[in-house]
Amino acid sequence: MPSASESEYNKRTITMMEYTNKYWKMLMPLIKRSLTKRLGKEETAELIKKADTVYRDMLNRIDDVGKDNPMASNIYECLVFLAVWKASDGKITVDGLREITREIMSTPILKVAGLYINANKPTGIKRIEKMMTNSAKWIDEHPQYRAASWDFNFDPGKHSEGFYYHFTRCPLNTFARREGYLEVLPVMCEIDLLTAGLMHAKLIREQTLASGGEMCDYWFVGDKSTAAK
Repeated sequence: MPSASESEYNKRTITMMEYTNKYWKMLMPLIKRSLTKRLGKEETAELIKKADTVYRDMLNRIDDVGKDNPMASNIYECLVFLAVWKASDGKITVDGLREITREIMSTPILKVAGLYINANKPTGIKRIEKMMTNSAKWIDEHPQYRAASWDFNFDPGKHSEGFYYHFTRCPLNTFARREGYLEVLPVMCEIDLLTAGLMHAKLIREQTLASGGEMCDYWFVGDKSTAAK
């Protein structure tokens, strides 16, 4: 007998996210290193093989926001972590996954991002703003993906410094609630904070959809600014 989530899924008429191994190949060497420290080589190899199948299934089940959507990388990357957690059958706890994501986001190769974007400089905040406004523009120009995608709400007058926007809709939140991953979704939200740090920024937020809030709010300021302290 199908589960409640399976019944809901079968009733929907959607297209699936197109598969790509780009993000899997980018993240898996780093994840493999973290898993091997915890589980050993043999068990890690088995887990990764199983996670690959889970990852493909997740892409078949999450709402399609468009492969070329600038925000699609959030889905492809987060589902890699969720697939590993799911495939571990409890061997990787939620806190364990949190430790793994923190290890990966602190690797030297990712810190290179700080060479290109420094939010303590006006040009750094402007680059973050441009990335987000370009993402919103892409979604506006592709209305067939709008209902499934993030809804950008910009409010330039809300704060005297930095850059602010919020979402009231997130495809990862929709997927997690429908498929039973809400327990682990906050770990994915924390990646936002870690990513901000790579750009010498602090992400100040009051709520997330994953935690039951009405929105996911994003206020980026330089990590040396008064607001960041």
